[in-house]
Amino acid sequence: MQKVGMNSWEGGIIQVSVPMDLPLRQVNSYILPDRNRQLTVIDPGPHTPQAELAWENVLKELGYSWGEIRDIVVTHHHPDHYGLAGWLQSRSGGKVWMSGRAHAEARLTWGEAATLNEALPQFFLSNGMPEEWIQGIREHLERFLPQVTPQPEVTYLNTMEPFHMGNRKWQPILTGGHAPGHVSFYHGGSGQVLCGDAVLPQISPNVSLQPGSDPQPLLTFMEGLRELRSLRVTQAFPGHRKPFAGFTERADSLLRHHEERLDTTAALLEGGPLSGFAVCEALFRSRVSNAHQMRFAMSEALAHLAELVRRERAEVIRPESGGVTTFAAVE
Repeated sequence: MQKVGMNSWEGGIIQVSVPMDLPLRQVNSYILPDRNRQLTVIDPGPHTPQAELAWENVLKELGYSWGEIRDIVVTHHHPDHYGLAGWLQSRSGGKVWMSGRAHAEARLTWGEAATLNEALPQFFLSNGMPEEWIQGIREHLERFLPQVTPQPEVTYLNTMEPFHMGNRKWQPILTGGHAPGHVSFYHGGSGQVLCGDAVLPQISPNVSLQPGSDPQPLLTFMEGLRELRSLRVTQAFPGHRKPFAGFTERADSLLRHHEERLDTTAALLEGGPLSGFAVCEALFRSRVSNAHQMRFAMSEALAHLAELVRRERAEVIRPESGGVTTFAAVE
């Protein structure tokens, strides 16, 4: 049996490293057992054969059965967090919990009413992305469907009330920006926070502007960081990399990072109007080599441009018919 990476932390939190695609390689799932041997699983990972095997091995190693998984909690709708929830529900009979806003975003992205796979490439085209990138973006979007199939039956979290996980009550904290409806969980007595991808060590969480979603994701993200940094946190349990201390300092660092990127983006516009793609290339050219990276770089560039427009540091120049949208500095 292949051994899966696991670590135990104060308060009975078990961290599980679930395999996923490059570049991140793994996502952190967390198991919180209670005194009655009932388990809460947070962010089970993407639905892949490797992730299925990981969970089979984890339960064997810990001495639990599928039926002891009572609750499956999803911090947000991205495939590496949400994708295995339906499969885990089918094996365990457990309830899948997420925010109503996060579930709406999942339906926007996958399923019968999904629109993103068509809308996002068109959105990128209208913002100057060349045709040669578009087919790769389409293929990139379509390959996620197996990783979120089957989709779960979802029960909505009441984010105004504490939520029981393990033997403790955790306060849900709803923030967005990285993903609409993202929920973190805070235990004030211990100072522990299960923060998903809202705050990550070393990595800056992607902030994406997408059609049909939050029109001001960077504003939402920064407001969420300010709320999270106000908590007394002793240990943060993120979706990727290792649990960490210094949560407030990390949130402040991310806020500074985005203010600096806003200034860099505004400076680019001083030379004359630019398309979103031109701004994306200037900001991220050295870090983009495939459609996966381009999708996130383009969406993040557009998120920063939307925030500059909101702050009246830039304006949108829309073509009369067809053509490419550009952005200009406000004098």
